[in-house]
Amino acid sequence: MTVVLDARVRDVLARLEAAPARPPAVSVPPATGRFLFALVAPHNACKVLELGGGRGYSTIWLAAGARHLGGRVLSIEREPDIAREWRENISAAGLADTAELIESDALEAVPSMDDVFNVVFLDAADRYYEELFRLVRPKLDPGALVVADNVLSRPELLAAYCEARQSDPTLESVTVPAGEGLELSVVLTNSV
Repeated sequence: MTVVLDARVRDVLARLEAAPARPPAVSVPPATGRFLFALVAPHNACKVLELGGGRGYSTIWLAAGARHLGGRVLSIEREPDIAREWRENISAAGLADTAELIESDALEAVPSMDDVFNVVFLDAADRYYEELFRLVRPKLDPGALVVADNVLSRPELLAAYCEARQSDPTLESVTVPAGEGLELSVVLTNSV
């Protein structure tokens, strides 16, 4: 099966790329979006958890990759105005059947989830990455991937996160110099 971005997806991505950045819903760079798409697309029935959905730019890349093989994306965004934009963008891209939004703080939402995920994308407030990782770790089986964004653009905040993942014997982790820098961790064994 050939996986391509359809016209609706390409149009919404182009519109978001052309829009001025509006913190706190800054989109990931296009290179990061393509990287996320490439990670998710080959997985059959991939279950993706996105922590920090923003305006939906990264969600669109994740959902476009996941939908071809029956995957789904569950995204968490706590800001109501940004969540509204997320819904509009996901709908405009034709991905409402593949991506779902939980409007909540990830620190509150994740503990109540029973799901097991194949891919987790951390793009929430950097200061919470370590705590968020601890919360999602029990929801990851061997082979699952965790991608943390902004690790090279904010090393003063995220160096310890990267070091902890790289020294964890249950993971294989590497820093990827794409976009703002990504820490990619593969789960090798269940947590000890």
